[in-house]
Amino acid sequence: MSPIGKAQWQIHFCVLLWGFTAILGKLITLPAFALVWWRMLLVTAALLLLPRVWRGLRALSAELLLRYAGIGAVVALHWLTFYGAIKLSNASVAVSCLALGSVFAALIEPFIAGRKFDPRELLFGVVAVPGLLMLVGGVPEGLRAGIGIGVLSAFLTALFSALNKRYVQRADPFTVTFVELGAGTLLLTLAAPVLMISGIQIDTAFHMPDPRDAGLLLILAVGCTLLPFILSLVALRHISAFSTQLALNLEPVYAIVLAIVLLGEQRELTPLFYAGVCIILLAAFAHPLLTRSPAT
Repeated sequence: MSPIGKAQWQIHFCVLLWGFTAILGKLITLPAFALVWWRMLLVTAALLLLPRVWRGLRALSAELLLRYAGIGAVVALHWLTFYGAIKLSNASVAVSCLALGSVFAALIEPFIAGRKFDPRELLFGVVAVPGLLMLVGGVPEGLRAGIGIGVLSAFLTALFSALNKRYVQRADPFTVTFVELGAGTLLLTLAAPVLMISGIQIDTAFHMPDPRDAGLLLILAVGCTLLPFILSLVALRHISAFSTQLALNLEPVYAIVLAIVLLGEQRELTPLFYAGVCIILLAAFAHPLLTRSPAT
């Protein structure tokens, strides 16, 4: 198999593993805050064992350290809202909202990257609106609270991706990931007492999970976070940004299929929901196709 063909299989395997994060988020019984705190803590601790992370930290300037820490705060909020959407609705609804990330990215990336706005990119947002309305109409009223949180999560993932795209090349990617997730862990740790004083029930955040949740958390941290991260770094050396974006847009597809097979979530949703998902995915796939440059 050629290096490009191998890389394409690797990136799709990574996307499949990322698709499992929504399923694990539904299976883990911890609240969203506790789930995110443990996930970030476990990945940060694992990265801390790598010598290249320590070497990267010594080479990192104070300015970049603060920038990556700020991006890490966005990551923490994205994961909180993503798993919050899963807990309030289900995995299918959360990942369907996450597909709007490509639409948001098309709208906000020009401002963050400092490039000229392409009017065609506004089209993706217009196309996605009826899909979102159909998605809401196809979800039972008891699950709709997760949609608003899911849309916020999609915006945060677009913001995180745009910021990372601008700054990630300035340092070792393992070190960047350690700083971002470490900063996110620290943010949640400092925020927990304030939230508890405010009356928000997150008292399980620092408690040991039961054996079942602990095992699922390890799978989430190692199998669905660290492993695909490392594999994606290898794959990105051989495939274009265009191919990568198309593969990443398949994550909601994989996650929805997994949710149907493993969780039977199709019984909670109507055909109108899946029609809306198709429209949102159409907008997500249209973006890289219509804005593709000869260089990619």
